[in-house]
Amino acid sequence: MIKIWGRNTSSNVQKVMWAVAEIGLPHERIDIGGPFGKNREAEYLAKNPNGLVPTLEEEDGFLLWESNSIVRYLAAKHRSAVLEPAEMHARGWANAWMDWQLSVLGPAIFACFWGMIRTPPEKRDYAAIEESKKKTTAAVAILDERLAKTAYLAGDVFSYGDIPPAVMCNRYRQLVPDRPPFPHFERWYAAIAARPAFRDQVAAIPLA
Repeated sequence: MIKIWGRNTSSNVQKVMWAVAEIGLPHERIDIGGPFGKNREAEYLAKNPNGLVPTLEEEDGFLLWESNSIVRYLAAKHRSAVLEPAEMHARGWANAWMDWQLSVLGPAIFACFWGMIRTPPEKRDYAAIEESKKKTTAAVAILDERLAKTAYLAGDVFSYGDIPPAVMCNRYRQLVPDRPPFPHFERWYAAIAARPAFRDQVAAIPLA
Protein backbone atom coordinates (compact mmCIF):
# COMPACT_ATOMS: atom_id res chain seq x y z
CA MET A 1 0.00 0.00 0.00
CA ILE A 2 1.36 3.42 -0.90
CA LYS A 3 1.87 6.11 1.73
CA ILE A 4 1.21 9.80 1.25
CA TRP A 5 3.06 11.91 3.78
CA GLY A 6 1.32 15.23 4.43
CA ARG A 7 -1.53 16.96 6.23
CA ASN A 8 -4.80 17.12 4.32
CA THR A 9 -5.11 20.92 4.70
CA SER A 10 -2.15 21.41 2.35
CA SER A 11 -3.25 22.31 -1.17
CA ASN A 12 -0.41 20.23 -2.58
CA VAL A 13 -1.43 17.19 -0.56
CA GLN A 14 -5.02 17.71 -1.71
CA LYS A 15 -3.92 17.44 -5.35
CA VAL A 16 -2.36 14.05 -4.72
CA MET A 17 -5.19 12.75 -2.57
CA TRP A 18 -7.72 13.79 -5.20
CA ALA A 19 -5.76 11.90 -7.86
CA VAL A 20 -5.40 8.84 -5.60
CA ALA A 21 -9.16 8.85 -5.07
CA GLU A 22 -9.90 9.21 -8.80
CA ILE A 23 -7.66 6.23 -9.57
CA GLY A 24 -9.00 4.23 -6.61
CA LEU A 25 -5.61 3.38 -5.08
CA PRO A 26 -5.40 1.79 -1.63
CA HIS A 27 -3.30 4.15 0.45
CA GLU A 28 -2.34 5.46 3.85
CA ARG A 29 -2.04 9.19 4.46
CA ILE A 30 0.20 10.26 7.34
CA ASP A 31 -0.23 13.67 8.97
CA ILE A 32 2.98 15.66 8.85
CA GLY A 33 3.81 19.34 8.47
CA GLY A 34 1.94 22.39 9.74
CA PRO A 35 0.54 21.81 13.23
CA PHE A 36 1.76 18.20 13.15
CA GLY A 37 5.40 19.16 12.63
CA LYS A 38 8.01 16.43 12.09
CA ASN A 39 8.75 17.60 8.53
CA ARG A 40 12.10 19.02 9.64
CA GLU A 41 13.18 15.90 11.47
CA ALA A 42 15.98 13.77 10.03
CA GLU A 43 13.72 10.80 9.31
CA TYR A 44 11.45 12.83 7.07
CA LEU A 45 14.25 14.86 5.49
CA ALA A 46 15.77 11.58 4.38
CA LYS A 47 12.60 11.06 2.34
CA ASN A 48 12.21 14.65 1.17
CA PRO A 49 15.21 16.98 1.67
CA ASN A 50 12.98 20.02 1.10
CA GLY A 51 11.03 19.28 4.27
CA LEU A 52 7.80 19.95 2.39
CA VAL A 53 4.66 17.92 1.76
CA PRO A 54 3.53 15.74 0.11
CA THR A 55 5.91 12.84 -0.34
CA LEU A 56 4.87 9.60 -2.03
CA GLU A 57 6.35 6.40 -0.61
CA GLU A 58 5.69 3.15 -2.47
CA GLU A 59 5.84 -0.39 -1.21
CA ASP A 60 9.29 -0.98 -2.71
CA GLY A 61 10.70 2.13 -1.03
CA PHE A 62 10.47 4.40 -4.08
CA LEU A 63 10.09 8.03 -2.98
CA LEU A 64 8.81 10.98 -4.99
CA TRP A 65 8.05 14.57 -4.07
CA GLU A 66 6.55 17.56 -5.90
CA SER A 67 2.78 17.26 -5.99
CA ASN A 68 2.21 17.71 -9.73
CA SER A 69 4.93 15.18 -10.49
CA ILE A 70 3.33 12.68 -8.11
CA VAL A 71 -0.05 13.11 -9.83
CA ARG A 72 1.45 12.55 -13.27
CA TYR A 73 3.51 9.59 -12.07
CA LEU A 74 0.56 7.80 -10.48
CA ALA A 75 -1.64 8.43 -13.52
CA ALA A 76 0.98 6.99 -15.86
CA LYS A 77 1.89 4.04 -13.65
CA HIS A 78 -1.68 2.96 -13.13
CA ARG A 79 -2.71 3.80 -16.70
CA SER A 80 -5.49 6.02 -15.51
CA ALA A 81 -7.55 7.04 -18.50
CA VAL A 82 -9.55 9.17 -16.05
CA LEU A 83 -6.53 11.38 -15.42
CA GLU A 84 -4.01 11.12 -18.27
CA PRO A 85 -5.22 12.09 -21.74
CA ALA A 86 -4.31 9.59 -24.47
CA GLU A 87 -4.35 12.22 -27.21
CA MET A 88 -1.04 14.04 -27.19
CA HIS A 89 -2.34 17.57 -27.75
CA ALA A 90 -4.70 17.15 -24.81
CA ARG A 91 -1.89 15.71 -22.71
CA GLY A 92 0.27 18.68 -23.61
CA TRP A 93 -2.43 21.09 -22.47
CA ALA A 94 -3.03 19.12 -19.28
CA ASN A 95 0.64 19.47 -18.40
CA ALA A 96 0.63 23.16 -19.35
CA TRP A 97 -2.27 23.95 -17.02
CA MET A 98 -0.63 22.03 -14.19
CA ASP A 99 2.52 24.12 -14.65
CA TRP A 100 0.44 27.31 -15.02
CA GLN A 101 -0.96 26.70 -11.56
CA LEU A 102 2.58 26.67 -10.20
CA SER A 103 3.77 29.74 -12.09
CA VAL A 104 0.68 31.98 -12.18
CA LEU A 105 -2.39 30.96 -10.17
CA GLY A 106 -0.65 29.67 -7.04
CA PRO A 107 1.62 32.70 -6.59
CA ALA A 108 -1.31 35.05 -7.31
CA ILE A 109 -3.48 33.73 -4.48
CA PHE A 110 -0.71 33.14 -1.95
CA ALA A 111 -0.86 36.50 -0.15
CA CYS A 112 -4.66 36.41 0.04
CA PHE A 113 -4.71 32.90 1.48
CA TRP A 114 -1.86 33.48 3.90
CA GLY A 115 -3.22 36.83 5.00
CA MET A 116 -6.86 35.78 5.47
CA ILE A 117 -6.37 32.26 6.81
CA ARG A 118 -3.00 32.05 8.54
CA THR A 119 -2.49 35.60 9.81
CA PRO A 120 -4.29 37.12 12.83
CA PRO A 121 -6.51 40.08 11.84
CA GLU A 122 -4.36 42.61 13.67
CA LYS A 123 -1.27 41.55 11.70
CA ARG A 124 -2.80 41.36 8.22
CA ASP A 125 -1.45 43.39 5.33
CA TYR A 126 -4.77 44.30 3.74
CA ALA A 127 -3.17 46.10 0.80
CA ALA A 128 -1.27 42.93 -0.09
CA ILE A 129 -4.44 40.86 0.33
CA GLU A 130 -6.38 43.11 -2.04
CA GLU A 131 -3.60 43.06 -4.61
CA SER A 132 -3.54 39.27 -4.37
CA LYS A 133 -7.29 39.14 -4.97
CA LYS A 134 -6.87 41.27 -8.10
CA LYS A 135 -4.06 39.10 -9.44
CA THR A 136 -6.02 35.93 -8.77
CA THR A 137 -9.11 37.32 -10.46
CA ALA A 138 -6.98 38.19 -13.49
CA ALA A 139 -5.69 34.61 -13.55
CA VAL A 140 -9.21 33.22 -13.30
CA ALA A 141 -10.17 35.41 -16.26
CA ILE A 142 -7.61 33.41 -18.25
CA LEU A 143 -9.30 30.20 -17.12
CA ASP A 144 -12.70 31.57 -18.10
CA GLU A 145 -11.42 32.45 -21.57
CA ARG A 146 -10.02 28.96 -22.04
CA LEU A 147 -13.19 27.33 -20.74
CA ALA A 148 -15.29 29.24 -23.26
CA LYS A 149 -13.68 26.93 -25.83
CA THR A 150 -13.39 23.60 -24.02
CA ALA A 151 -15.38 21.78 -21.34
CA TYR A 152 -12.27 21.14 -19.25
CA LEU A 153 -8.82 22.66 -19.32
CA ALA A 154 -7.17 20.05 -21.53
CA GLY A 155 -10.15 19.48 -23.78
CA ASP A 156 -13.60 17.95 -23.63
CA VAL A 157 -13.00 15.53 -20.74
CA PHE A 158 -11.68 15.84 -17.20
CA SER A 159 -7.96 15.18 -16.73
CA TYR A 160 -5.15 15.76 -14.29
CA GLY A 161 -4.76 19.15 -15.91
CA ASP A 162 -7.84 20.27 -14.00
CA ILE A 163 -6.61 19.16 -10.58
CA PRO A 164 -4.04 21.81 -9.53
CA PRO A 165 -6.03 24.80 -10.83
CA ALA A 166 -9.26 23.52 -9.25
CA VAL A 167 -7.62 23.14 -5.84
CA MET A 168 -6.56 26.80 -6.00
CA CYS A 169 -9.99 27.82 -7.32
CA ASN A 170 -11.63 26.19 -4.32
CA ARG A 171 -9.70 28.68 -2.22
CA TYR A 172 -10.45 31.57 -4.57
CA ARG A 173 -14.20 31.04 -4.47
CA GLN A 174 -14.18 30.97 -0.67
CA LEU A 175 -11.83 33.92 -0.18
CA VAL A 176 -13.14 36.18 -2.94
CA PRO A 177 -16.96 36.04 -2.83
CA ASP A 178 -17.25 39.39 -4.63
CA ARG A 179 -15.88 38.47 -8.02
CA PRO A 180 -16.84 38.89 -11.68
CA PRO A 181 -19.46 36.44 -13.01
CA PHE A 182 -17.06 34.27 -15.10
CA PRO A 183 -19.81 31.98 -16.51
CA HIS A 184 -17.51 29.44 -18.18
CA PHE A 185 -15.35 29.17 -15.08
CA GLU A 186 -18.42 28.63 -12.89
CA ARG A 187 -19.79 25.96 -15.23
CA TRP A 188 -16.46 24.14 -15.10
CA TYR A 189 -16.20 24.48 -11.34
CA ALA A 190 -19.70 23.07 -10.88
CA ALA A 191 -18.69 20.00 -12.90
CA ILE A 192 -15.53 19.65 -10.80
CA ALA A 193 -17.48 20.07 -7.56
CA ALA A 194 -19.78 17.20 -8.53
CA ARG A 195 -16.88 14.74 -8.54
CA PRO A 196 -16.86 12.64 -5.34
CA ALA A 197 -13.06 12.64 -5.15
CA PHE A 198 -13.00 16.45 -5.20
CA ARG A 199 -15.75 16.70 -2.62
CA ASP A 200 -14.03 14.29 -0.25
CA GLN A 201 -10.42 15.37 -0.64
CA VAL A 202 -10.73 19.12 -1.28
CA ALA A 203 -14.11 20.76 -0.73
CA ALA A 204 -14.87 18.97 2.55
CA ILE A 205 -11.65 20.17 4.18
CA PRO A 206 -11.80 23.61 5.84
CA LEU A 207 -9.22 26.18 4.82
CA ALA A 208 -6.45 26.16 7.39
